[in-house]
Amino acid sequence: MSRQISELESILSQMIVEHKKLLDHLTTQQAAMTTCDLKKMDESRTLAEACRLRILGLDQRRRVVVGQIAVQLKLGADVTLGQIAASYPPRAQALLALRRDLKAAAEQVKARAYIAGRVAGAVLGHLNTVVRLIAGAVGKAGLYNKRGVPRIANRIGVMERVG
Repeated sequence: MSRQISELESILSQMIVEHKKLLDHLTTQQAAMTTCDLKKMDESRTLAEACRLRILGLDQRRRVVVGQIAVQLKLGADVTLGQIAASYPPRAQALLALRRDLKAAAEQVKARAYIAGRVAGAVLGHLNTVVRLIAGAVGKAGLYNKRGVPRIANRIGVMERVG
């Protein structure tokens, strides 16, 4: 039993480390988005995806270990970390501290990913507007001057700017 508890603690610690790495990659990606550094955005996306896959693997290992502990303690299928900690008092404090730290790291990742998603959506909206303006200028007959350059309206309306 003690071996599974220490393995669970190890897995939770590794998950916290991976979440912090993921947070760093998302922060780098968001900074690259603000400067439109495509190379850095792609690198940080690739690193973030690798972190996400490692977290997924650790979570699968965690589920297996928790299942083994639940069978040994006869706690049922939907066991929580709080129930495991209550059933194993010598390591309860450490398990609950790891749970708290992991929840905090996951919340930070969630917030950063939400912000990055909003920034990406705004950038995509601006690019969509540019493409529509170019398609509108090029797609209409009679908009070219004698030198072959398309005529573009002097002023862009409010609706075109908003996208």
